[in-house]
Amino acid sequence: MKSADTVKAADTRKSAQLPKALTVLRHDRGRATGLPLPRYVSLKSDHARMRVGPSTDYPVRWLYTAPGHPIEIIEEFGNWRMVRDDAGASGWMHGALLSSRRTAIVAPWLKDTAALRRRPAETAGLIARMQPGVLLNVAQCTGTWCRVTVRNEAMSGYVAQRKLWGVYPREVVK
Repeated sequence: MKSADTVKAADTRKSAQLPKALTVLRHDRGRATGLPLPRYVSLKSDHARMRVGPSTDYPVRWLYTAPGHPIEIIEEFGNWRMVRDDAGASGWMHGALLSSRRTAIVAPWLKDTAALRRRPAETAGLIARMQPGVLLNVAQCTGTWCRVTVRNEAMSGYVAQRKLWGVYPREVVK
């Protein structure tokens, strides 16, 4: 890929017409793991089912086919995690389908591309322009900039943290 090329995203979610997910109360820490809630993780599987409730007895709401895609855990119930995706869909996934490896996507609400830069500065050299939805591996974030690698491409650099979904504003990732 040449410098300043545009990187495009792929749609990796398949819909099912099913009831809405349960609404649950939020906690500061997960009851099952003791880890912070909410928090971002990524999909481990290339066949991850989001269900209407926390059991395989519940119908599938969405099927995700992109390992590494970021997802937000908003609640825990035993081995099940209530999650929310970048489109706002929520439901339950078994914890075995999730990885603590941090990834992000270029924010889907952006009307323009996000710049991948050589250094963490708006004036730094441009490596590429990334379209909303492009999947990134997150190496670290300072609270304003994230060092990332573009998935399936031999490119890495810095992107403004506010242009990502998969890391919180001002979150530091080490």
